[in-house]
Parts: sequence; C-alpha cells; structure tokens
Amino acid sequence: MTMIDVLTKIDRRIIYLILFSVVTLPIIFPSARSVRVMPPVEKLYRAIDEIPEEKALIIDFDYDPQTLPEIEPMAFAILRHAFTKRIKVLAISLYVQPLGLAQNALVNVAEEFNTRASTQEDSIIYGRDYVFLGWQPPPLIPILGMGESITNVYKTDYHGNRTDTLPLMKEIKNYGDVGLLVSLSSGDPPKWWVEYAQNRFGLKVGAGITAVSASEFYPYLQTGQFSGLMVGMKGAAEYEEQVETELGIKVRRKASESLPSLTYAHVVIIIFIVIGNTGYFISRSKQRRSQ
Repeated sequence: MTMIDVLTKIDRRIIYLILFSVVTLPIIFPSARSVRVMPPVEKLYRAIDEIPEEKALIIDFDYDPQTLPEIEPMAFAILRHAFTKRIKVLAISLYVQPLGLAQNALVNVAEEFNTRASTQEDSIIYGRDYVFLGWQPPPLIPILGMGESITNVYKTDYHGNRTDTLPLMKEIKNYGDVGLLVSLSSGDPPKWWVEYAQNRFGLKVGAGITAVSASEFYPYLQTGQFSGLMVGMKGAAEYEEQVETELGIKVRRKASESLPSLTYAHVVIIIFIVIGNTGYFISRSKQRRSQ
C-alpha cells in the first residue's frame, strides 16, 4: 500500500479527533492574538467615537444563546468603548428572549469600570450614564414610536422605573437626540432600523451580525445605509483590537481568543480536502494507465 493509499483511507474517527483537538486546545489554553481591523469595523468604531457629547448611542440587543458566542463580544466591546468615551447609552431589545443577555452585558461592563472608579464622576451610574429600556412589542411600535418620543413608548424601564424620572431620559427625547443606533442581531432587525427609522427619521444605523448572514447585509454598507458593520467572530475580534489599541483597555478578549479555534479547524479541513482530492486523482490516473 502506497502513502497515497494510506492518506486517502484515513479512518474518519482520526479526522474527528484531530478536529476536536484543534478546536478545544485553543479554548482550554486561550491566547488573544492581534488582528487587522478592516474598513467596515473601522467605520463603525469611528461612527461611535464621533457621537456628539449631547447625543446618545442606542444599542439594540437582538441575539439569543445560539448566536451569543459571535455577537456578545461585540456588545461588550461597544459598551467598553462607549463608557470610556462617556457616551450616553440606551439599551433596548425588540424581542423578549435577549433581555437577560442584554442585562448581563450592561451589568458586567459597568462593574468593570466601577471597580476601578474612585469617585462618583468616574463611575458608570444607571440612569445617568446608561438606561436599559427593555422590551416593547411588537418590533415596529418602538422603531417608529421612538422617532416621536422615547418615554411615550417606554413608560417604564427594564427595572420598572418611570423613564421620565431618569436624568438621562430628560435629555434624550427622540431620534433627534441619538447619534447612532447599533443593531446586534442574528436576524432581520438591522434592516428594519434602516427601512423605518432611517428612511423616516434619518437615524444613523450600524450593525453587528453573524457570519452566515454577511452577504445579506453587505449591500447596506456599500450603499451607505449602514455607518459600519461587524461580521461574526472576526468582526468582534477586530472591534476588540480597536478598543484595546486606541483606548488602552486591556481586558479579556473573548472573540480574539476564539479565532485560533476557527482558523485551525478551517486549515485542517482544507488539508484533508486537498489530501482526499489528490489521492482520488492519482488513483484514477493509475486506473486509466492499467487499462
């Protein structure tokens, strides 16, 4: 039996074992590596960075546990950026399922800052620096309603507080007081924000999406309807890189740590495809010669 015969008849269990190893080892022994920040992520970062002091950033949390590994790192990175730059943040969700995930991201990032804070001014305070408005069904009601009045749509926040009593909500009335909305979603909400909020009220929109939906949303970036775009784990890692490089925030970078698993898995799959096809063509060539 030749070497080609050996390689083309590798037991599939060995292939699965190799794949399992290259995926799990980088997770067990994480190492965040630098990545090149591409223009779509750079645009989103600049759009958030340039939000005027008197305006707010709205983050729409519309991801679920299935897409959490790709999109949650985007949420953490954006919140770190916004809180560092003292950008006012309003958080919402168009669905009920992501509420707990949104609350987790907000609380964890706020605590990161507050453990280092020495004064009230340095702290991230709920109601002053950020507000979690929660969920208001159906999706089109808040999208259209907030263009007129945010507190009329969300009369109470996620915690049950009257929104018109919160200091931040006395400053942010409607989309006229919003510099940018970022939709973090695995579905259609980024389109809805463009179709209804941007077309009617002129709201600037950015998005963070899963890798499988990239082809569906890139046209919105190319036409300028999106102010920036993060795609999948790679996009999240690029935003983490930008935050660490420009703002000096050195924390755990989950997306950057996960990239080696994806890279090594793809390399292994490509290698086995090349081996299999090479063996097939050599075997077929031998059969033709023998005939």
